[in-house]
This record gives sequence, C-alpha cells and structure tokens, in this order.
Amino acid sequence: MRIKLLNYGLFQVGWLACVVGAAGGYPQAGVLAVAVIAALHLTLAARASRELAVLAACALLGGAFDSIVLATGWVIYPNGEWIPGAAPYWIIAMWVLFGSTLNLSMGWLRGRPWVSALLGAIGAPLSYLGGARLGAMTLVEPVAAMTLLAVGWAAMLPVLVRLASRLDGFLTDARPAYVLTGWRHG
Repeated sequence: MRIKLLNYGLFQVGWLACVVGAAGGYPQAGVLAVAVIAALHLTLAARASRELAVLAACALLGGAFDSIVLATGWVIYPNGEWIPGAAPYWIIAMWVLFGSTLNLSMGWLRGRPWVSALLGAIGAPLSYLGGARLGAMTLVEPVAAMTLLAVGWAAMLPVLVRLASRLDGFLTDARPAYVLTGWRHG
C-alpha cells in the first residue's frame, strides 16, 4: 500500500511541477521533476523494461492525442514547443508521469473498462481545466475542447489500463515486486 501512496503523491508533485513550471515560463522544471519520478518508478519495478514500455506507450499515444487537440486551435500552450504543431514537451512528460500510475495507484481500474472510460471522461478534462486556471494553457473554445478531451480520454484510458496490466513491470510471478523490494503491500 505504501508504494501506491508514494506513487499517488509523486504524481501530484509532478503534475504541479509541470503545470506551474509551464505557467511560469519554465516548462523544463516540470520535465526535470518527471524525469526524477520516472527514474524512481523504473528503479522500483522488478521489470523496468516492461514499465518503460508503458511509459513510452503513454508518451506516444498521449503526445499524438494532445497534438490533435492542439491542431483544433481550441487549446493554446504558451510555451514548451519543440516541434511545430506537436504537443509541448511538458505535456508529453505529463503523459509519462500518468503512465507511472497505471500499475500502481490507478491499478484498481484493471478489469473495469467502463469505470476507466468514465474516469477518463470526467477526470481528464477537469485536470486540463485546472491547468488552464493555473495559466499553463488557454482553452480558446472551452466547451469544444472539454468535449474532445472527454471523448478522447474515455477511449484511451481503458486501452492504456489494459496495456499496462499486460506489461506490468511490478509483478514477478504472482507477487508484486514492491513486496520483494521492501515496500509493504496492502
């Protein structure tokens, strides 16, 4: 249980670092925080390569999705552009950060695709709204942007949860790796 709480807490710290950093004109600060969190995540995993695949899949799928959102013109990011027309690098870092939760603090979503879809449809747009309110982005067309985010996340989250469960780098045989690494479970 402790590793799940640690994972949840680090996600919150990483999210805040990315959003506040981007809002303040220092998006690289959030990326650095995510790099440290991801390194710790991979260090704690029994099969780091499997968890790395989860993080990479989230970065690729999420980066593509947020690039589509950006292309609509409904969302504007003031900084962090690295490739014209692509989602800012700090948003992609946030997808990596999110990927780190799928086999730990969000592991309860396994086998619950409808719950995953509902959580994606509600939670993700609220997260983007929070980012906008903190100044990390502008929702030019808020209703259209929130609708697209809700639909996209409702479709993606169940897929990502299933992928993460298949690649779970925290399982060794039938036992969670964090039991073996000294972190208490349950």
